[in-house]
Amino acid sequence: MPGYRLSKVIVIAHRGASGERPEHTLESYQLAIDQGADYIEPDLVMTRDGVLIARHENEIGGTTDVADHPEFADRKRSQIIDGETMSGWFTEDFTLAEIKTLRARERLPELRPQNRAFDGKVFVPTFDEILQLANDTNRRRDGAPRIGVYPETKHPAHFAGIGLPQELAVLRSLERFDYGGTGSPVFIQSFDPNNLRQLRGMTQLPLVQLLEHELGDLRLIAEYADAIGIAKSLASREGVTAAHEAGLAVHVWTFRAENEFLPDDLKIGNSPAGHGNLEAEIERYLSRGIDGFFTDFPAIGVRARNAAEGAPVPTFPPSTRRTSR
Repeated sequence: MPGYRLSKVIVIAHRGASGERPEHTLESYQLAIDQGADYIEPDLVMTRDGVLIARHENEIGGTTDVADHPEFADRKRSQIIDGETMSGWFTEDFTLAEIKTLRARERLPELRPQNRAFDGKVFVPTFDEILQLANDTNRRRDGAPRIGVYPETKHPAHFAGIGLPQELAVLRSLERFDYGGTGSPVFIQSFDPNNLRQLRGMTQLPLVQLLEHELGDLRLIAEYADAIGIAKSLASREGVTAAHEAGLAVHVWTFRAENEFLPDDLKIGNSPAGHGNLEAEIERYLSRGIDGFFTDFPAIGVRARNAAEGAPVPTFPPSTRRTSR
């Protein structure tokens, strides 16, 4: 398979503009689009009736108000997912109609207290609703590039094992909103190589192997994937070069402004929730030749990328979309 090589660095809005709005909400995705992100990234899990929704995990006790709903108290349970025991409330135990009675909450309230202002006010979106948001925005952008979509299949083996396979559902949603054709601004990512191999037999859309602990056999990965999405710890200059030599683009995760996530020399002040010099951290990785990066703060990411490329920061009219209640 020929490698997929990008002509410029892409800014991927990690769960939307999740540093400024609760992650995986339409409000977060819209802000990311308004800030000039090239791609918006939803993590996808399934409901009991087979609908793709955007949550970081299928356990939703930490990202919704489900614990405040007495009618769902008996849904709390423990199960083993990908070898790890998890306890809480799981999306596969709820219909979409039930999910829509819940409201999203900030996942990192101690680090992002300002996002708590949206707790109880915003919904959990479906993948289709996110794609509709992208399409609505595309129609207003007067010839600007289409908003890219960068979905991640979460725990695909687990969902397949309970009769809720994700692969065809993801591809059908993309096709339904005109994101399924060759050349569409789409990457599909997963930690599960078997999931990606299955998708390779179903689509020619670019696929991304996520890696956290080691790069592994890059030539083998290039047989079924077009890019790797790697933790910052793996993104040495040598690692980036090796991936490129294997024909793989390199996207790095995740860039966050809070001191909690920054190296010591880029922290400002002593508060973990305080913001340090994220732009400088991004610039370090851009100098290593990466092809894209995930960030919770797309406005900073766009500014850093464009400064490195000598390009002006794009401006788009802000959305008039109202906060859902």
